[in-house]
Amino acid sequence: MASHEYALSELNTFDQILLLAFDLEALASASSRYFKHIGAKQFSLVWITVDQDPLHFQTEPNTQLNEQQQQLIQQAYQQKIDAKIISAHHAHKAIILTAGENYCFFMLYSFDENTDDPQLSPLWLDAQQKLAWSCEAVMQLLHLRSDYERLTKAENLQRALFAISDLANSDKESEDVLKEIHQIVGTLIYADNFFIVRYDHKDQSMRFIYFVDSQDDILPDMDKKIYKHDMPNSLTLAMLQMGKPLHGNTYEVIKNINVQRDDSLGPDSHDWLGVPMINNAVVVGGIVLQSYDLDHKFSDEDQALLIYVAQHISIVLQRRDAHDELERRVDERTLELQNEISVRQRAEQLQQALFRIAEVSQSTVSMDLFYASVHNIVGELLHAKNFYIAFLTSDGQGLEFPYFVDEYDKVSGFRNLGHGLTEYVIRTGKPVCLNRNEIDLLAAQGEVTVSGSKSVSWLGVPLLIAGKVNGVITLQSYSHDYQYKNEDKELVSFVAVHISNALERRLANENLRIAYAELEQRVHERTHELANTNVELRDQISVRERIENALKHETLHDALTGLPNRTQLLERLGNALNNYQNDSRRLFAVLFLDLDRFKIVNDSVGHLVGDQLLIQVAKCISSCIRAPDLIARLGGDEFAVLLENIRDQEYVTQIADRIIRALNVPMRIAGKELFTSASVGIAISNKRYHQPEELLRDADVAMYRAKNGGRKRYALFDESLHELAINALELENDLNRALPRNEFIPFYQSITQLHDRKIIGFEALIRWRHPQRGLLKPSEFLSVAGETGNLEAIDWQIYAQACKDFHVLSSMGDYISLNVSPTHLRDKSFTKRFLALLKQSQVETRNIRLEITEGALLEDPEQVHDCLLQLQENGVLTYLDDFGTGYSSLSYLHRFPLAGIKIDRSFVSALFKDEVGGSSAIVRSICLMAESLGLAVIAEGIETEEQLEQLRVLGLTLGQGYYFSRPISLQEICLPTNA
Repeated sequence: MASHEYALSELNTFDQILLLAFDLEALASASSRYFKHIGAKQFSLVWITVDQDPLHFQTEPNTQLNEQQQQLIQQAYQQKIDAKIISAHHAHKAIILTAGENYCFFMLYSFDENTDDPQLSPLWLDAQQKLAWSCEAVMQLLHLRSDYERLTKAENLQRALFAISDLANSDKESEDVLKEIHQIVGTLIYADNFFIVRYDHKDQSMRFIYFVDSQDDILPDMDKKIYKHDMPNSLTLAMLQMGKPLHGNTYEVIKNINVQRDDSLGPDSHDWLGVPMINNAVVVGGIVLQSYDLDHKFSDEDQALLIYVAQHISIVLQRRDAHDELERRVDERTLELQNEISVRQRAEQLQQALFRIAEVSQSTVSMDLFYASVHNIVGELLHAKNFYIAFLTSDGQGLEFPYFVDEYDKVSGFRNLGHGLTEYVIRTGKPVCLNRNEIDLLAAQGEVTVSGSKSVSWLGVPLLIAGKVNGVITLQSYSHDYQYKNEDKELVSFVAVHISNALERRLANENLRIAYAELEQRVHERTHELANTNVELRDQISVRERIENALKHETLHDALTGLPNRTQLLERLGNALNNYQNDSRRLFAVLFLDLDRFKIVNDSVGHLVGDQLLIQVAKCISSCIRAPDLIARLGGDEFAVLLENIRDQEYVTQIADRIIRALNVPMRIAGKELFTSASVGIAISNKRYHQPEELLRDADVAMYRAKNGGRKRYALFDESLHELAINALELENDLNRALPRNEFIPFYQSITQLHDRKIIGFEALIRWRHPQRGLLKPSEFLSVAGETGNLEAIDWQIYAQACKDFHVLSSMGDYISLNVSPTHLRDKSFTKRFLALLKQSQVETRNIRLEITEGALLEDPEQVHDCLLQLQENGVLTYLDDFGTGYSSLSYLHRFPLAGIKIDRSFVSALFKDEVGGSSAIVRSICLMAESLGLAVIAEGIETEEQLEQLRVLGLTLGQGYYFSRPISLQEICLPTNA
């Protein structure tokens, strides 16, 4: 039985009727039955909502008021007295039962003219009074339901906005981010057909970045810009160009904006809703919803909600654009720095080459390896694919070629002196750099006799041994792509001096080595004789050899996993690097792996299980690589893989991806199922590398980029990573120097009363007077300051200076507002230290406000609550900053001791005059909520007169922004007005 269907036989009293009526229709139906039962010929309970225009009378379902009855109700309402009409032997009366601020209830009944008015009976009067009370009670219940639904919607909206905001900082792909935004919007409003476009106001073009439509099978090109001439009848493009929302069915919207219907633009929708995304008063994109179902129509409330959500989506896209722009600027800056330091790199390369030549000359490698090393070192400086070293024989009648590498020619190692180019260098004693024409000219003049393959460019430099020309170092090029220049000749001449010195040392060392080799041979022969004649001595030698082999194995392998260790990896890596330097086709790569969250495994299940996990990981990685390649454990949860003779970069990334996927499979150890994953950094062979440690270092840097990017992924090393590290290091060094120099200062922005623009306080904002880069804003250095642990020290410097400045600012405002980071609030000593600073500065606690962000309330909430409570008890008030953009939950406002909230500038920037929905609705809701909780409200980011007037209409009394004052220094505040 419906709530309004009551049989009088089921009800003993009118009180029971009223108790069972929970809505107006039920109350009207039940009271009609009862009053007819006690004397009314006809009876209707009628009510109106006063704010409706024109007035609309409502009564029980399926009941229509005739014109005479409506006139009677109208007369009673206007005259505020009972109204009566007599017609056709019947009396009709309208009685005002009760009225509120926006509603009014009437009793409309009739009775025979010849009978007494039933209203005169005590039973009637009692029922009439009770009905009036019930009407008021039901209206209050309806208001409570409405408030509950409104607060529930607000809570759901805040959760959705938090989820959208969280996506801005996620490491997910853009396509996945847009899909999740679609899902979130779908929880707030019907969004089965949904698309997002970006808009370029400069050329008035749009581009689809997300598109889902149940009726339109033609997907737009996500990479193509669409201009007005491409789609002259596009509703979306028209909405973006107008900069205002559009709503209605397709035909209504087309009619309103004066465009033509175009079948090529997709099927018509029963309801179409589009809103622009606006950033700093500029349209940057739009969101469109469509409904092909008559059961789903969009309301004005849906439009206001979508406008609000669109601004948050715009912020998400803006942040991701900023990240992409940062990457682009980093790449550009990297290229600039590469050009700037090319000369320095060349000098460093030369210095390193000379050092390595000196180093290899002192090593114990053979002369063949020494010559090959010299070739590799010279090859790092310039084109040296064809390279040889020649010496005069001891009798001066011939040439020896101890080292000879050439693409086309081969030599036997010796030839008699002739008239070749090598002899020409020895004869003249000067370096020469010749192209093909110059060689042919020397040959035509009889200076040289040319034999062998003809080179395009030839470079020869004499080698001085003991002060005499005793040899030549030669480079040749058979390609027109590379021809030697005078700069190359000077470079090789400089290197040749050091090579000559090294050769002298090497020759001396070689003679010494031969002498030692002869001595070792005699010792070996003597040892062999003793081993044959003395069994015990032979056994001792055998045991010693086994011990040496075991020690060698332990030295080169990891004790836990049995894998090669860092020492063996670097040895193999050095060989691979030498091979690559001899032949650039022999590519190789280093993968640096670090297990994600391995410390949690050790802390939770113990180191023994952690060791078993490392053993399983070693086996898992080994199964992903081929036999010649090397996997090594570097220590802890770090591994490295050397891939030799690779085809290209794609092959390396495939191996990295294979390892990541293999490690993502759970492992069962000691009866437990453990999950792990790996972040992988990749460094690929390049001519810039001279030592194996450099490749390992760069792979490690790339690994951290992968880990910071979200783990379970790989990253390739590039120079931008090196540049970022250099910039961060420079900024970190500057920060460390700035603190003792007191380079951090507060700038002040006024907090103003909106009705008379009187300043009541100032917010202190941090600035850095950098000696070289000028005035820096917080966005340019706070992240590095936080990572290096300098942020707290900077804050305290600002707090101290602001307290000192208040003695000057107190004549213009009542207080200074200071921003406090979550780190301070987690420190149990913060309250004591802060109050001590105020006492030392002789500043009253009532003259200081603190501002915290919503995120601070989530980190150690108990400690934060206690800290804020202690500050409040000592007279320091706290405001919640940027309200509405983070995790905003009503429970936080109840739970924490807050004195006020600051509405984020994103809401203020979207306000416009006479606005009903959108940001105005949100700001109005925030004000009402704050008023009910006894919280002060300050609007941030006021920049226009229109925003100021709209805030005043919405009931706000305090605000700050560029409209009143930009953040300025104390000196600027104190300047005379006529200065």
